[in-house]
Amino acid sequence: MPIYRYQVLAAHPGCDQCARGFEVMQKMADAPLIACPRCQAPLRKVITAANVAAGSARLNSQSHLEKHGFTQYRKVGKGVYEKTAGKGPDYISGD
Repeated sequence: MPIYRYQVLAAHPGCDQCARGFEVMQKMADAPLIACPRCQAPLRKVITAANVAAGSARLNSQSHLEKHGFTQYRKVGKGVYEKTAGKGPDYISGD
């Protein structure tokens, strides 16, 4: 579910929560909030940059793989693989 940021309209003082702005996790189909849940001051949705996880470098790191019980191998020859992370045999060979 996306996270939306809301802030009180400039003409209204609002409470500590809405004056600073706050985030709400909502379904895309949900209607936007029109009033602060705490003080009922009118709100506006603030446009923010999308938060995107790019790449999978961390997921493939040796420490991450070992932590979650996976073993990683790299190809060192035709049909021969050498272990680079995790538990398991040091080499796997098709012979």
